Amino acid sequence: MESWRSRQSMGFEAGKAVAPRRHDLPEEVAIALTCNGTTQAVMMGTPADLNDFATGFLLTEGLAQPDEIEAIEPIETEHGLDLQIRLVGDAEARLAKRRRSMAGPVGCGLCGIESLEAAMAASPSVGAIAGPAFSPEDVSRAIALLPTFQPLHDATLAVHGAAFYTPEGGIALAREDVGRHNALDKLVGALIANNCDPALGAILITSRVSIDMVQKVLRAGAPILIAVSAPTASALDLAERHGLTVVGLAKGSRFEIFTHPERIRSDDATQKAPSHAAR
Repeated sequence: MESWRSRQSMGFEAGKAVAPRRHDLPEEVAIALTCNGTTQAVMMGTPADLNDFATGFLLTEGLAQPDEIEAIEPIETEHGLDLQIRLVGDAEARLAKRRRSMAGPVGCGLCGIESLEAAMAASPSVGAIAGPAFSPEDVSRAIALLPTFQPLHDATLAVHGAAFYTPEGGIALAREDVGRHNALDKLVGALIANNCDPALGAILITSRVSIDMVQKVLRAGAPILIAVSAPTASALDLAERHGLTVVGLAKGSRFEIFTHPERIRSDDATQKAPSHAAR
């Protein structure tokens, strides 16, 4: 199944019709994640990097650790894709306690959660992770490199991206999807598949920083999250409590550090931690 296809459109410029044009557009299909015979989620996403998606989703949703995933088999059906997953060990008991059925919008982050307690489930802390020696120049370099790892976005202008950056090696891995959560899940799965330690770098995303994106990054074990868009206030509350450095509004040489600025080491002696007191 292809990740994109071409469609023709009728164009207008300055109020006048122009010659029909063709556009490469991303494919969007229903992707079911079926664990031990039971469908746990149905997401709308890009039909690529499916093993990475399944592995990353299971980890960042707290359903399974990588060593509890015995097999992943993508099956193409009349209505989309079914990722048939075999889980072993403690993951089997976890599934019995948590029923999710998510037939929702593109990469919906909390669709199908059955209670507020489940939505705000405890997240692991990354406060004890020192992280790499990041400089302001590293943040700017990471954001500058990100577009060069987004070929599907270049072709379609309609997908999100997520990438992993280290000061020593630049961008090591990147993934794309029509859903921002899916792109992040695919990246996390790729990190696992390639034995990359998230604690040694930063995760980059092209979207806003919402609370569910912070939860996923915490479960992945990355100490730094860099986004081109802004965070929500609740996302920063969670990040602050659990030791995650959040950098947002990153464009060119400009960016804002919202939580735990100590990981971005600047020579500027006036650097102070931001206050998140209610106003």
